[in-house]
Amino acid sequence: MTEMVQLTIDGQTVEVPAGTTVLEAARQLGIKIPTLCYMKELNEIGACRVCLVEVQGARTLQAACVLPVSPGMVVNTKSPAVREARRTAVELIISDHPQECLTCARNRTCELRVLAEEVGVRQIPYTGATTQLPVDASSPSIVRDPRKCVLCRRCVAVCQQVQQVGCLQAAERGFDTNITPAFGDNLNEAVCTFCGQCVLVCPTGALTEKNETARVWSVLANPEKHVVVQVAPAVRVSIGEELGYEPGTVLTGKLVAALRRLGFDRVFDTNFAADLTIMEEGHELLERLEEGGSLPLITSCCPGWVKYIEHFFPDLLKHLSSCKSPHQMFGAVAKTYYASKHGIDPASIVVVSIMPCTAKKFEIQRPEMQASSYQDVDIVLTTRELGAMLREAGLDLRNLPDEDFDQPLGQSTGAGVIFGTTGGVMEAALRTVAEVTSGQPLAEIEFQQVRGFNGIKEAEVELKGRRLKLAVAHGLANAKQLLTALQKGEAEYHFIEIMACHGGCIGGGGQPIPTTWEVRQKRAQGIYQCDSQARFRKSHENPAIKELYAEFLGHPLSHKSHQLLHTRYQPRR
Repeated sequence: MTEMVQLTIDGQTVEVPAGTTVLEAARQLGIKIPTLCYMKELNEIGACRVCLVEVQGARTLQAACVLPVSPGMVVNTKSPAVREARRTAVELIISDHPQECLTCARNRTCELRVLAEEVGVRQIPYTGATTQLPVDASSPSIVRDPRKCVLCRRCVAVCQQVQQVGCLQAAERGFDTNITPAFGDNLNEAVCTFCGQCVLVCPTGALTEKNETARVWSVLANPEKHVVVQVAPAVRVSIGEELGYEPGTVLTGKLVAALRRLGFDRVFDTNFAADLTIMEEGHELLERLEEGGSLPLITSCCPGWVKYIEHFFPDLLKHLSSCKSPHQMFGAVAKTYYASKHGIDPASIVVVSIMPCTAKKFEIQRPEMQASSYQDVDIVLTTRELGAMLREAGLDLRNLPDEDFDQPLGQSTGAGVIFGTTGGVMEAALRTVAEVTSGQPLAEIEFQQVRGFNGIKEAEVELKGRRLKLAVAHGLANAKQLLTALQKGEAEYHFIEIMACHGGCIGGGGQPIPTTWEVRQKRAQGIYQCDSQARFRKSHENPAIKELYAEFLGHPLSHKSHQLLHTRYQPRR
């Protein structure tokens, strides 16, 4: 039986389980104690000193986020001493912070700005030396500005505990402390997967995606460029958050209309390429099962995950699917099949991908991604960057009609859209592989056993008289656990799906801030709503995919398919 502890906070009595912090106990009473460095069960270090409270009998103020309750404890969260201490703590943080709020990428979602208002900061009485470390813009994905870092260590906690990559750490001491990759390397030199989870938890503008909106505006204004855009499945259920909608709101039709009004020549759907991926990857699985290829087959849709295995488990690269990610397949098809079909010079085509991901900014620059004889995808924008463009253009989605994607690369299925959440690639593949092998329609196409937010999900399905063992992992720490078990021979699977970010693409590093578990859940619900309402729900039923194979590719895993849609990956240090 759980031991309960009774205490008093601001004159109110509350009873909570032993071990509960004062911060959490206060929240149960509806009392908000401000925090900056705190993340529940992940970064409870009391470093920022913003959550200070007064405890009767204690000589000094205490950090509520690390202070466990005790029987009879009396806490005051808003005494004059508490309010003054909090205000002083925030003033000291701001005194070493660039006064660039009006031009900062995080000016709408900066927690430090909101915190300053909450604790009553009206002036900064402190002057002196300030941090003058250089901005690290070396990587194609993430920009690190140490001047804006408040040393909360939330990025360190996520990188080391949630993802277990360990790219970021605290270096030096005192005023010289800074958060950096090991040995002072820049991000492009470091062992970083560019997953962007550090960006999602950073409270200020110290970590942001590399902004490419200016490049997109430039090509849209160039009459000699034919600019096409593709929209990832997870974006349609998250872009609304950038514009004031409830998380998970499905805005597909209005988003298409908005992109046309931004000036894109064609608006296509990455879901089309997700269906194409299933055709290739599904047949790759069947080929490995029937011809004795390396098993398990592991999905390769996520560039953050791919870079992770290249760094940490290069001995397992033979298990990685040779399929490119859907948006890279789209780029290759756009600059070959689409260009030829419509008589457009591929040299004039600019492919812009709207992605929930920061790692895809790195992926498009990989030398392997030039199957069309050009860089297959030219520019990646995150969901946040697209939100900024829509605001700059004055486009209010509420006043726009619902419009359809352009054809032929805009037709897709429900199987394509569920790529946006963990377990979706696995489920989409099973829908097609099961029917291709049996020749019979599935009685039930929703594979509930691979859905949900468990870190590692396992399932078994019957396929052509063979029992297939499946696993789904999301979050790189969970991927590490799964791969370590494979290395040790402690686990045996036929097919594995892995996504770098928790929740899959709905929790990607390029998604709107904040991205909490509650928000991820709502986005996932939106994804499954899109699937349930789709006219076609299996990738092999997509008429545009059938046409693509009939007119251009021939059949899955054909020579041309391998040239355009498949690739190889490389071990990294």
